[in-house]
Amino acid sequence: MPVNSHTAALRSDQAERLRELLEERGFEFVEKPHTLFAASKGKLHVAVYEKGPKVLVQGKETEDFVRFLLEPEILGEAKLGYEEVLHPDRFEPHFGIDESGKGDYFGPLVISGVYADAAIARALGDAGIMDSKRISSATRIRQLAAKIRAIPGLIHATVAIGPEKYNELHTRMGNINRLLAWGHARTIATLHEKVPHCPRALSDQFARADVLERALKTQKVSIQLDQRTKAESDPAVAAASILARERFIDWMDKTSEASGVALPLGASSAVIDAARDLVARHGRDALGKAAKLHFRTTSQVFGQIAQDGTDSAPS
Repeated sequence: MPVNSHTAALRSDQAERLRELLEERGFEFVEKPHTLFAASKGKLHVAVYEKGPKVLVQGKETEDFVRFLLEPEILGEAKLGYEEVLHPDRFEPHFGIDESGKGDYFGPLVISGVYADAAIARALGDAGIMDSKRISSATRIRQLAAKIRAIPGLIHATVAIGPEKYNELHTRMGNINRLLAWGHARTIATLHEKVPHCPRALSDQFARADVLERALKTQKVSIQLDQRTKAESDPAVAAASILARERFIDWMDKTSEASGVALPLGASSAVIDAARDLVARHGRDALGKAAKLHFRTTSQVFGQIAQDGTDSAPS
């Protein structure tokens, strides 16, 4: 299939060199939000975004531009079309596992997994699937999630641990890494039931390898387990990150609407304000149904409520 979209990370000096080459080749520069620069020529569009920086190439001439200009002149390496040679493990049958919500005070912890083989991995690449952490738009997350589910032969599974269950498990286990391992192991076990012949599972490394290995043993799953940093470069892991993020943002939207309080992401001052509003509207118990109570944010919320005299600090 022709390549009509391509992204690549750049160094600052590479971005500047690319600007020069585009000027030399008669590209027309335009203003575009969040970019260092953007330019077009015919049906080819090139944008270098501030965050990264990274370049996005789009249009019917993308493949030629990447092969004959971007890679040899800017990146100094040939990758496009050689992914299966450079990274054969990404195209072998395996499960990719990733989570969403771990660093967010509000919302569930969601762990998703995707089964991919060579055909599925190629289809994920053609669909432009990338790590969800690189995507800020909820609309785009949902669009990509729909593309993932539409790929023939792709098997997926998700374990969503809502705040009430999360708080219960965290109290019992006393450690976020054990809780994560439990969720990862449950997801792998569910996928293993659906695809028992799959020989390997890959996840991002969030703790010592033996933590997840022990959790898998409790699920009575025997499978090669690989854990490494930056595992999201693997197409199956990237797809899992998209599906997990979709489930997370769906929960956040639904709960915000039901509670009448817009629940922000992360653990910022805006989150503290929203938590105070939630308690004021629905009482203290509501916080345990919407938030991960072991975060330091909880004490900040109740401390501020006590100072305002609208409630008393927890004993």
